[in-house]
Amino acid sequence: MEYVYAAMMLHSAEKEIDEKAVGAVLKAAGVKAEDARVKALVASLASVDIGEAMAQAIAAPAAAAPAASSADAPAQEAAAEEEEEEDEGAAFEGLGSLFG
Repeated sequence: MEYVYAAMMLHSAEKEIDEKAVGAVLKAAGVKAEDARVKALVASLASVDIGEAMAQAIAAPAAAAPAASSADAPAQEAAAEEEEEEDEGAAFEGLGSLFG
């Protein structure tokens, strides 16, 4: 994850995202950078518009969260009801063992 953060920091500072710069950021952060991982990161980011990707990443969870929570609400309510029923049954079983 540090590698991606290094690239994001360079993008934010409007610096070139190349192997040397990513390695320097990682070194400054105290991370021992693996050359192969740095090279792979730089190569994979060559065709990506980082600003657009970050904007989509920020907007996507906010848009998906309400839809997911409203769809899961009935399932969560049913699970809560089942837990209550199980808890009541367990309590009565425990009392029965006291008498017998």
